[in-house]
Amino acid sequence: MQSDVNSLLVQAENRYLKPEELQEFKRHASTMAQRLKIYEFLRDREAAIFEPILKQVQAGVPEERLPILEQSLQRWILILRHCAMAMLLDDADALENNLLGWLKGLVATHHSQDIETQIHQLLLARLQELLSPKAIKYLQPSLDRAKEILLTD
Repeated sequence: MQSDVNSLLVQAENRYLKPEELQEFKRHASTMAQRLKIYEFLRDREAAIFEPILKQVQAGVPEERLPILEQSLQRWILILRHCAMAMLLDDADALENNLLGWLKGLVATHHSQDIETQIHQLLLARLQELLSPKAIKYLQPSLDRAKEILLTD
């Protein structure tokens, strides 16, 4: 959104926006309040979102892998924060540009693909409990993209 809106504003410096450009601007403006509400919800409920996930994954992880679980959970907290920001900006590329490239190497190094996959699945399930289907549609593409990038060779 940020670059789209910026380009619309730059174009508007020389002329009024064309009807299709104005429609694009209206689309961004009309969804901004919804995306902002979702962002604030995620920010305010982060601990409540991740605590049940930790308990569930922790129950099935041997003690020697608990440090890996902790690192994986911290990664997914960071990923959710960045997904929320990408959703707020309406910019899917923001996630890849700011976060995912350097995280991919960490997952491969720690051999935590199984834990990462489980956290992703539980996170989606938890968000589906807490958010409306419409809110999930804003957020899930970024979360799925994060999983795809982190867990493929």
